[in-house]
Amino acid sequence: MTALSFETFPPKSLDASFHLWDTVKALTPLAPRFISVTYGAGGSTQSLTQEAAQILRKTSGLPVAAHLTCTGQSRADVLKTATDYAAAGITDIVALRGDPPAGGAFQPHPHGFETSVALITALARAGDFNIRVGAYPDTHPDATSMRQNIDWLKAKLDAGATEALTQFFFEADTFLRFRDACADAGITAPITPGILPVTNWARTRTFAERCGTPIPVAIATAFDRAQREDRADLYALTHCADLCDTLITEGVDALHIYTLNRPDMTLQVCRALGLVPATTMRNVA
Repeated sequence: MTALSFETFPPKSLDASFHLWDTVKALTPLAPRFISVTYGAGGSTQSLTQEAAQILRKTSGLPVAAHLTCTGQSRADVLKTATDYAAAGITDIVALRGDPPAGGAFQPHPHGFETSVALITALARAGDFNIRVGAYPDTHPDATSMRQNIDWLKAKLDAGATEALTQFFFEADTFLRFRDACADAGITAPITPGILPVTNWARTRTFAERCGTPIPVAIATAFDRAQREDRADLYALTHCADLCDTLITEGVDALHIYTLNRPDMTLQVCRALGLVPATTMRNVA
């Protein structure tokens, strides 16, 4: 059985809170390994992330992986946040450098961690955390080459991380080539592909542009045509299910799905893959 985990983001309004709780409730029957809660760009949702992660851990009973970044906080503040997470029963951390504010370049806090490797090293020394990190099958925008991209991932894992979660991508071969290159570089830790079911094509294009994820021309053309023909959801489901099925066939045993706090497409993809638990029928005449 393919293991699943799901990424959510912290709510900024009462209405958004309902979307988050409904999402987690809908996905709980899939028995996820963990639910992750993101930070906003520039560390803009630090307090919201902490609150959402702690409430989810308390109310859902599921393992929660809280994002923690270098952005906008001193070293002492970051480690205090990690200690607070541990006190709330959250020992899974997704440690990231963090995205800069829109249109800007990353600038470390004057008294903060300068890199994700420094953050991971400190977390590994500070307590009994299970640390996950990001990985970039299409190469991080700040990396000069794929080799540098992979070397940096290896440095993060060597610093104390136990698993990498990738940025989303559009073709299975993108991940499979990256996985093979990581293995050739001596990386043995699990690398879990990040999957983004497309619920809004225009927004997905924007996400891809921001994180440097190339969109193959054939896929962009197909999504544009499906949208014009009012069958965007059907194409998105088919594309995502085919992508995941190919990965599973190639030996991938875990998927990390970016839900955007909207569970419907995620559930449809999981059903298409046969990953939704069968319902037990009782009292049927």
